[in-house]
This record gives sequence, structure tokens and C-alpha cells, in this order.
Amino acid sequence: MKTPEPEEERSLHMDRASTSTVTRLSSYLRLLRELEAEDLETISSKLLAERTGVTSAQVRKDLSVFGNFGRRGLGYNVHRLRDEIREILGLHHTWRVGLVGAGNLGQALYSYEGFGRQGFPIEAVFDTDPDKVGSSWNGLEIKHFEEFTRVARRKPFEIVILAVPGEVAQEVVDTVVAEGTRGILNFASAKLDVPPGVAVREVDLSIAMESLSFALSR
Repeated sequence: MKTPEPEEERSLHMDRASTSTVTRLSSYLRLLRELEAEDLETISSKLLAERTGVTSAQVRKDLSVFGNFGRRGLGYNVHRLRDEIREILGLHHTWRVGLVGAGNLGQALYSYEGFGRQGFPIEAVFDTDPDKVGSSWNGLEIKHFEEFTRVARRKPFEIVILAVPGEVAQEVVDTVVAEGTRGILNFASAKLDVPPGVAVREVDLSIAMESLSFALSR
């Protein structure tokens, strides 16, 4: 049986990783950054679990999907594990991100500094509202969405954040996918139809609030 090459092996690992596993990896990464600030050099799976609200068995299971990062009795090296998780999550390079929708939500998303710090700087903003097109956010001019194709053909947007009304979301997605976008962060209240190879992550703030309402009503 052929032994997988490193890239093939990483692809196999990603195929085995569930969305919940990847979400927990992000939680581990945030904690590891905090531990670095505390000058902590090693951490056990037990402490990592306690600080992220899972079990130590779950931590070991999540990490074992991608390899062996710790030593029995010694735990995990904080710096090495942080670097490994960053690599797994694709944070070892900067992604080219575009934002479609310059309303209140779009402006809030653009203003969120965490995107840039994590390697997701928003490089262009698009809208169709004549009152918004041509105006600037921190020196970045808002372009008409008709210009998306021209801009993307010079250098495709790997990720597009969608902050548009639900009724136009599919039309927007068809355009951005045709120009090479393979990742959609969808804040629109619409289910999107995308071809294989395009990843969509839905963010519905209303559902989150309704979930909280349910919890508080019990």
C-alpha cells in the first residue's frame, strides 16, 4: 500500500475532521495565545480541556486526527502546538477577502480588527447603493458590485463575506464563485446553492438570539 505524501496525508486528515472538531481547534488556539502571554511553556490535555470546557479525552481525540503533538507525562509545548494548529487552520498565510454589502452589518464587520490580526484583512468592499458607492471607510473606497469581476480577475478573492439582503444573495454568490472565490461567510438570511469545492459558513444572528431566548425561557 502506498504511503501518503505529506500533502496527501494532510488532506486525509482534513477529510476526517468534523466542523465541531475544527471549531474546538479554534478554541484551543485562542487559549494557547493566552498561555503564551502568561509565559507558560507546556500544558497538559487536562488543563487544556478545563480551560476550553471539554474533556481531556476530547482534546486528545481532536489533536490525534492531525498527528501526535504531545509526549505522555509531559503534555504539549505551547508554542509548538500553537504553530501546528495555525498550520492546520490555514492561518500560516494571509487570505484575500472581499466584503459585499456596505450596510450597517457590513460596516461593523469591516471595522472588526480581529479579521486583520488573524490573517483575513478585508481588501475591498462592494455595494450597489448609490449613496454608499464612492464613499470611503478608513480610506478604502466602496466600489459598485459591477466592478467585482474586473477587480477579481486581477487577483481573485479567496473568501467573500456576504452581508446583503437574502433575495439577492444567490445572484451575488453566483458571480463571486464564477470569479474564483472558494470560501463564503454568509450573513444573508438565505440558503446558498454552490458547486462542489466551495465552502459556505452560515452566520445567522437571529437564530443565535432565538437560541438564547429559548435558554432564558426554560
